[in-house]
Amino acid sequence: MNWAALRKKHYGWFLLLAIIGFIWMIPLIYMISMSFRTADNAYEAVLVSFPMTLRNYVVVLTQNPLHIHFINSLVVTVFSALFVTMGASMAAFGFSRKDVRFKGFLYSALLATLMVPISSLVIPLMQLNANLGWLNKYQGLIFPYTALGIPFALVILKGFMDVFPKEMEDAAVIDGCGNWRLFFQIVFPMLKPGIIVVVIWQFLTSWNEFFLALVIMSKNEMKTLPLIPMQYSGMYFSQPGALFAILVLISVPIIIFYMLVSRKFIQGMMSGAIKG
Repeated sequence: MNWAALRKKHYGWFLLLAIIGFIWMIPLIYMISMSFRTADNAYEAVLVSFPMTLRNYVVVLTQNPLHIHFINSLVVTVFSALFVTMGASMAAFGFSRKDVRFKGFLYSALLATLMVPISSLVIPLMQLNANLGWLNKYQGLIFPYTALGIPFALVILKGFMDVFPKEMEDAAVIDGCGNWRLFFQIVFPMLKPGIIVVVIWQFLTSWNEFFLALVIMSKNEMKTLPLIPMQYSGMYFSQPGALFAILVLISVPIIIFYMLVSRKFIQGMMSGAIKG
């Protein structure tokens, strides 16, 4: 075996992937570079410009309550991910294992909602939230995000559920295990790879959602992080560095989160692909 040729081929693939990765990262690098620029060199058409300054971050952190908006995003995201996971896993258990009348129709109806764009639901959801008194409240986003996230999560979890053997569940039922205990002690742990995928996907989706949050959260103290750049774009129009500093700051939590869970996300997706 020609190890030298294999080594050269390995380095060639590494170089190709490094070039593709750099090209993919150019918008992120430019955003970070803009956040460190002064007013004099803000509009220079270069990827990295000198001199650099931290003043933009000082302005953003001292003049804006970003911690409040961070908490708003965190509360909405965590609860929507929790509700989607529990609701979709229970629905997957029912659709896969229980003999429910018209479950084929119900499943198809849920899948059909995946084709509905969120822009067509904004006005009905806003009117519904207004009637319920949920405007500028966490539940005004948590429950719509949950309803919109369950169909996709159901597809993922039902795919896992369908390929699991029923013998373990049948043995538990023979031993006197009820439906709730069966679900939480047998089914839910078996769905762990799919649940990881669902949690990560829903977390990223809820954290980055903009359109519905823009309509529901009109009070400044209830706004989520994705709304902040638009809110301050007028104020900082003459200071583009501060605007890009905001973009960097609201991107950091989700980048760190994905770096921590990306391996689990890929493992969950591969597990589903292998099982399917």
